[in-house]
Amino acid sequence: MRKLMNAEVMEHDFKLRQMGADVQVINSKMCFVVFLVGKYEIAYVYNINKKGKYFLERIKPYPLALREFEKEEDVIDIIEIDLEQFKNASNSHNIESFVDINVNFNRSLLKFEDLFLYYNVPKETADRIKAHLNSIDTIIEETKHTAERLYFKKNPDNL
Repeated sequence: MRKLMNAEVMEHDFKLRQMGADVQVINSKMCFVVFLVGKYEIAYVYNINKKGKYFLERIKPYPLALREFEKEEDVIDIIEIDLEQFKNASNSHNIESFVDINVNFNRSLLKFEDLFLYYNVPKETADRIKAHLNSIDTIIEETKHTAERLYFKKNPDNL
């Protein structure tokens, strides 16, 4: 099995180099972590990159690249906080709406990328999309100031 994997890596490496890539193959540790919170699977994957840092992503119930960390303990701490936040959110009557909105955001992001990679999109259309995103941003900002904060162990990363 190991020889087959090495042969596949060498083939991929060769094809990518032919395309002009700088390829660095590293042996790494990858961890897949799953929790069940209510009816939702909360799943994470993390691995160590070429700089010796840990890259963490939440992959369920919707994908979200969280960030790079120096130590595995930092990854575990963030997973613990994220899990606490999901447990707290699962008690809300809005949890399904929250997850649906995030799934739709991710689906829209993928559609948006396809749109710009496969079609010649007029500037007016791009401006309309930006205006709608700005409107959503405004709603999020307004809600931050009017909604009751429920989690205090860590400050929000993006608000």
